[in-house]
Amino acid sequence: MSNSSVPTPPNPKPVEATPLRCLVGSSISGALAYGLYRLTAAIALSFALKPVLSDNLMVQRISSAVRTLVLGVASLATFIFGFVAIGLILLAIQLTWQSLTKKEQS
Repeated sequence: MSNSSVPTPPNPKPVEATPLRCLVGSSISGALAYGLYRLTAAIALSFALKPVLSDNLMVQRISSAVRTLVLGVASLATFIFGFVAIGLILLAIQLTWQSLTKKEQS
């Protein structure tokens, strides 16, 4: 079978970054970071209030590993979205600065 009959999609034009787009993206990412922060805090509180009720050492170790993994993944997602929000704000500042310096040079 040949894939030559399947049409290839045209290459989309890259969208230029503008300060407004950066700030909108930053607000979305910041909202997600805040939501994930609240989720991470709720997970940590839930784990703290519900200890493992087992005398088996293997059960305690596995539950500790799973709890650490869940809390770590939630924290990682929180910080990723937080850093993206900060980066987009800095990019908006840089783009604004560049547009102002181009106008002054013209």
